Amino acid sequence: MAPVKVTGAVVAAAAMVMISSYCYWSFVFRFSEKKRKEKLSMRNGLVDAIGNTPLIRINSLSEATGCEILGKCEFLNPGGSVKDRVAVKIIQEALESGKLFPGGVVTEGSAGSTAISLATVAPAYGCKCHVVIPDDAAIEKSQIIEALGATVERVRPVSITHKDHFVNIARRRAEEANELASKRRLQREANGIHQEKTNGCTVAEEKEPSLFSDSVTGGFFADQFENLANYRAHYEGTGPEIWHQTHGDIDAFVAAAGTGGTLAGVSRFLQGKNERVKCFLIDPPGSGLYNKVTRGVMYTIEEAEGRRLKNPFDTITEGIGINRLTENFLMAKLDGGFRGTDKEAVEMSRFLLENDGLFVGSSSAMNCVGAVRVAQTLGPGHTIVTILCDSGMRHLSKFHDPKYLDRYGLSPTAIGLEFLGIK
Repeated sequence: MAPVKVTGAVVAAAAMVMISSYCYWSFVFRFSEKKRKEKLSMRNGLVDAIGNTPLIRINSLSEATGCEILGKCEFLNPGGSVKDRVAVKIIQEALESGKLFPGGVVTEGSAGSTAISLATVAPAYGCKCHVVIPDDAAIEKSQIIEALGATVERVRPVSITHKDHFVNIARRRAEEANELASKRRLQREANGIHQEKTNGCTVAEEKEPSLFSDSVTGGFFADQFENLANYRAHYEGTGPEIWHQTHGDIDAFVAAAGTGGTLAGVSRFLQGKNERVKCFLIDPPGSGLYNKVTRGVMYTIEEAEGRRLKNPFDTITEGIGINRLTENFLMAKLDGGFRGTDKEAVEMSRFLLENDGLFVGSSSAMNCVGAVRVAQTLGPGHTIVTILCDSGMRHLSKFHDPKYLDRYGLSPTAIGLEFLGIK
């Protein structure tokens, strides 16, 4: 056999193959190493762990509607709900503005989730938390708040116009904390002057009974309904995350509103990125927002017929629905609204648990009702995002209690999604 003659071209080709192979594997290694470091990277404390929650495809609803229905898993925040974002933003802005100092107490009137988030976050900033909560809210919520070290006042539900509405009491508590801190400062100054005049002798102070410790540096009323830090938390955080996670491929967003911060912040951001993104409200029974969005007037059947019960709105859902326009809600940019029912929310929660393994709370379930309504309105082929606000763990004594539901004729009976007209 004749010897094989190796030409310069062959050598060059072999060299190119080796170089290309080296470059390829070098790239793969560096990419893998980068991803590994990203996974191993740590977040700086509890506050840094809030946000950047997963956006998941809700398979059962997507397949039933022909749309991509996606849920933002806010129940995976450290405090267990979307309100963690709001708590951080409110406290950070209060500290930066000088309205709150370390050692101060943050007060809030809340049906539960915001209070839990404030109680979770406040210690990270060196603050305390005092919560006023209606006594018809699920008992496990107040138990969680107390376990987190916050003070809880449970009061009877009354109209927001009443001086003893839980929000108004919370506002007064902040004023009382500020008055106490001011008195203590004046007493310390007076004692200092007195000690100089009496050669260091001190006189015991007469202390008035107080809900707060002597060391409190003041109070700050979080005011989640009117404080636009709520809106900004979602305009600067939740909205951009949704846009990034969907790569801008989103047709609609839908959510219920309590304070209105989530709906306002997300809708404003998304429509600022693409004005063709449609944003919708889903509203529970007894709330006036649906009629305000669709007809321009705050109005509820319950008010018109004079059968409103002890609650400001008559619904099993918690934390959503309202009969006034908040500063946060006024920031929303909406294309329409839908009315949901308690029975639909209950049925949806059981459907999601059985078909997707998602154990959600009442507001999350109502949001998913809204997502299906939007899908039915827009038709197949659209991408719709909603918020999974919190899990069902905070709703065991009411929304997920068979006896409670049976008492109000809300026991789930559906096999599929027939309660929304899907067979």
